[in-house]
Order: sequence, then C-alpha cells, then structure tokens
Amino acid sequence: MSEDAASGRFRTAAKGTDCAENRNFAPSFLQNKAKIKMKIEEKMAIDVVEALQALYGETIAPTSIQLQKTKREFEGHLTLVVFPFLRISRKKPEETAQEIGAYLKEHSNVVADFNVVKGFLNLCIDSAAWIDTLNDIHTAENYGLQPVTADAPLVMIEFSSPNTNKPLHLGHVRNNLLGWSLAKILEANGNRVVKTNIVNDRGIHICKSMLAWLKYGHGETPESSGKKGDHLIGDYYVAFDKHYREQVNELKARLEKEGLTADAAKEQAEREAPLMKEAREMLVKWEQNDPEVRGLWEKMNNWVYAGFDQTYRALGVGFDKIYYESKTYLDGKAKVLEGLAQGLFFRKDDGSVWIDLAADGLDQKLLLRADGTSVYMTQDIGTATQRFNDYDIDKMIYVVGNEQDYHFKVLSLLLDKLGFKWGKELVHFSYGMVELPNGKMKSREGTVVDADDLIAAMQDEAAETIEAAGKFEDRPAEEKQEVARIVGLGALKYFLLKVDARKNMVFNPEESIDFNGNTGPFIQYTYARIRSVIRKAEEGGISIPATLAAGAKLSDKEESIVQRLAEFPAIVRQAGAEYAPNAIANYCYDLVKEYNQFYHDFSILREADEEKKRFRLVLSANVAKVIRTGMSLLGIEVPERM
Repeated sequence: MSEDAASGRFRTAAKGTDCAENRNFAPSFLQNKAKIKMKIEEKMAIDVVEALQALYGETIAPTSIQLQKTKREFEGHLTLVVFPFLRISRKKPEETAQEIGAYLKEHSNVVADFNVVKGFLNLCIDSAAWIDTLNDIHTAENYGLQPVTADAPLVMIEFSSPNTNKPLHLGHVRNNLLGWSLAKILEANGNRVVKTNIVNDRGIHICKSMLAWLKYGHGETPESSGKKGDHLIGDYYVAFDKHYREQVNELKARLEKEGLTADAAKEQAEREAPLMKEAREMLVKWEQNDPEVRGLWEKMNNWVYAGFDQTYRALGVGFDKIYYESKTYLDGKAKVLEGLAQGLFFRKDDGSVWIDLAADGLDQKLLLRADGTSVYMTQDIGTATQRFNDYDIDKMIYVVGNEQDYHFKVLSLLLDKLGFKWGKELVHFSYGMVELPNGKMKSREGTVVDADDLIAAMQDEAAETIEAAGKFEDRPAEEKQEVARIVGLGALKYFLLKVDARKNMVFNPEESIDFNGNTGPFIQYTYARIRSVIRKAEEGGISIPATLAAGAKLSDKEESIVQRLAEFPAIVRQAGAEYAPNAIANYCYDLVKEYNQFYHDFSILREADEEKKRFRLVLSANVAKVIRTGMSLLGIEVPERM
C-alpha cells in the first residue's frame, strides 16, 4: 500500500486507483432497489457476513460487524474494523482487509471501491446508493422519528418545579428547556411521554411572602400595580427578607450586649425574630386548614400561576399534568407514618421522624419535623405515589439541578424501601448551573436573572442584530417582530442546549445571537436561505421531483451531505438513550456547516446540468427538512424568511 502524496488518499496495491475515480463503476445499486430498502450500514453488514462466509467458511452475526464513518483524512465513507476476523482468516490484518475489500467490490451492489489502512478497510459507496438513500429520506414523512403506538413505554418527565414565592429565573429557563427537549426526543424515539410539573405551593417560603403582603402590601394586586402576579409576590418575598434581617440584626446586637458570643447571638436572633415566628405560626395554621390563611394562600397563588403561564407560553413549553405539593404532602405523610409503623423509620425525642441510611452509605434524613409538618422529601414521596396511581409509568425522569444529587439518591432508596418497585429505577437528570458573564439583565431584585427580563432582552438583541445586518429592511414591522422573537428565543434555547447538560455553563447573550459559528441564528439563517432557494425555484417553474433517478455522478461534498442526513435517525436514538439534547444541537450545527460549504462551492439554480440541478434541489430541501425536525426536538422554531 502506498500513499498519494498529492491527494493524501490511500490507494490499494491491487488496483492503484482511488475511490473517487471508481465511484460510478460498481454495479447499479438501483437494480436491486426492491431488495435493498435498509440503511447502507445494515446492507454493508450483511454483505460483510456473506464475504466472511465465502472467504473463510464461517458465519457470524451481522450485529457483530463494526462499521464506522471513515475519518476525514482517508478516502471512503464507511470503515470496517477487520481485527475481530483475524481468528478466522488466520492472516495479517492488511491481507484480511484486502481480501474482504476485493470480494465486496466484486459482489456487493453498494461498494464502488476500497482502500486498506493497516487493519481498517475503508469502503467507498456507489453514488447510486447515496441517491437511493436520499430518495428514502425525501419520501419519509417523519424522517428520523419513530411512531408512537398505544402500547409504547410510558415515560413521565418532571421539570420546572417552581416555588410560588418568586418568578422564574435563568436557572428555571435551563430546566424548562432541558425538560421540554427531553420530552420531544423521547417521544421521537417512540415513547409515550407525559410532561409533568410539581409546583412547590406550600411551606415556610410561601408563608413568608403571604405574611409580608399582609404587613406591607396595603391590598396591592397585579391589577392595581400593573405587575405580573409572580413578580408581585416575589417583591414581597424580598420584603420579608429585608425586614427579617433588620430584626435579626437588632436582636443580635442586644444579645451580644447581654454577653452572648456573636455566633450564639446570631443563631438565637434568627430563631427568635418575630417575623420568622409569625411565618412558622402561619404554616401551622395552613396545615390546620385555617380558613383565613387558606383563603389568602389561594388568592396569592392564583396571581403567581397566571404569571407563570405567561412565561411558559413565551418559552414555548407546557405540561400534560401539574401536581401541587399542597395536594401531595398528605400522601407523603401517610407513607412516612406507614414506614414508621413498619420499623423502617424512627422517631426522635422531639417527635421528628427520620430514616437511618448509614447501611446504604448515606446519613440520617429528616422526613417529618417535630411539629408534624412535612419536608421536601415527604412531599416527593407523596407526589410519586400519586403519579404512579394516575399513570402506568415505565420510566420516571426528574429534571433537577445537580445540587439535588444527594436528595434523589435518598428518594430512590426511600421509595424502594417503601415497596415501590420503581424506586431504584427513577432517573435523576442532573444538570449544571448556568450564570451570566456580567451583570447584564439582572432582575429588579438585583440577585437573580429574571426569566421574563431575559426573554425580552434576547428578542431586543435579535431585533438590533438583524437591523444592523441590513436584513429584512423591506419587510412589515409585524414580520420583523415575529422573526426577532423566533431568532431571540432560538439563540437562547440553542445556547443553553448545545452544552452537555451535566456541565456548569456561562450564558453569553451577545455570543448567542451571532449569525456565524455554533449558534441558533446561524442554523436558522441556513434554513431560511434554503427556503429562499426553494421559493425561487418554484417561482421559476422548477419543481422538486418526487424521486431522483440513478445516474448522476455526485461530488464528494454531495455524498458527504447525504451521509450526514442518513445519520440523523441514529443521532435521535443516541440523544434518547443518553438523555442528550446537545447531541441533536451539535448534529444540526455540523449538518449546517457542511451544507454552507456546499452552497458556497456549488451552483444550484444556475447549474446547467438539469439532473444535477434536480439532485441539489432535493438535497437542499431535505437538509432544510432535517434542520426543521432537529431544531423542533430542541423546542426551536425556524423562520421561513430571515
């Protein structure tokens, strides 16, 4: 074997020609179209099995054949790893690869040529095979997506999980986008999916906002203030903290004068501050169904829900079922008391209920406070109980940040010990935190990045960028606004989803809006560009054929794009198996990057050869189709014009 120094391609010693030269000399793939409707990789695996049987007299399973995409530095489309076959060939790797390659070139109606690099057989696929592959993609109505049947596995995904004492923030945005995309991807893999939300609508934090509104609100409402309900309640949560800190500082100073150390004084002051005592008393009244407390709670929570709904609509997410901790915590308490009676848990002298998980490598965990009120763990037990009573769930996925890793280890063990067969099988989709690189887009509280502010700022940023680029100057204002919405949200969503969810990340608004590089707007602009080409073709009387005939000689770039399109179903499966929206995002970017290189180097509508023109139109249309499908799995819209 020798290497052509000029081209960098490896040549086979037997033939002395590279794949590009022989691509159209293999037997026509379309002669056996009825026989070969499977993927090229599947057909190649069967052909390799046949070659091994003919050459070495041994049959192996097609699933044991290792085919991978050929590395860029070598000529070919698919590479066969031959090392596993040496035990049956009893020959050197290069000789084994040479024999298999020669057999495939002669007998396979897919292989045009081959070359050998040590123990790797690089196979060049016939152009006709790629044309047939593109035809299959072109005629597939839901290409890359599996149908969802009535008996498909049911997956429930919990995401969002807000508290009703404050508006949604940047962390919630990442959570919602991850949860929504996971739901779309798992559904694309043939699962029935239930998107669910658990609203943290009870507890001491809720009582803090309620108490502050009673003391400092003077009857203020969303209507009277002009504020979204969630923002209004968030303001009172901040107000509680402000007044509480003032009380703590006053008490601490007095206790220090009485002789307590600074640490002891601070601890006692926080415990005895009147506001906190009142909040705890309000929580007890709430659990006792005090009508005044419950009435105020319902009124203020309804304000918050209306605000949340606006934010969810703006993000483009929603839920099939919403659970409320106020309605699940009692089931949780019942399960805890049941476990206490069974000896699974123990009660301390102060009346609180705990579980000892030392035998499982963990520590003791509180399940009920001394006053009988519930903690988050108790509520999660009750919520899980209700969910599995409501649905025949095969897989339960919790989309919750990595700061709760320990919580879900404990929850899994608790559910298992309580007799739930699905306890150990729950999935905690643990994701990292997201921050901004500077102080931009801070919320009115000055401590968190408000989701509504972020969404509005991204749309404004998109509008400014589009205007500065001179795009859309002749379009109506309403259309400009809609495109800015799509691009701004696309930039936000793509930037947050392209990163491995397990990693912490920094969200850079300016970088995300860039129309070049690995960004949502770059992908959206490519889609709009293709749609523009299709419209011009239609306006010129050029129709996209339903199928392509064999015979056109394809360039390396055209074949590479078809191969990239053919990978999409496998990428969708990978994203579903690994819970990895970033796999879809980065696939879309790679596809778009490759298509833009093709668009730059090749004519489409100005191509004189009608056969090539038709092929390139079909190729472009299917790149757009896959972009639209892939981006939709991320919850991202693509504009027809841009």
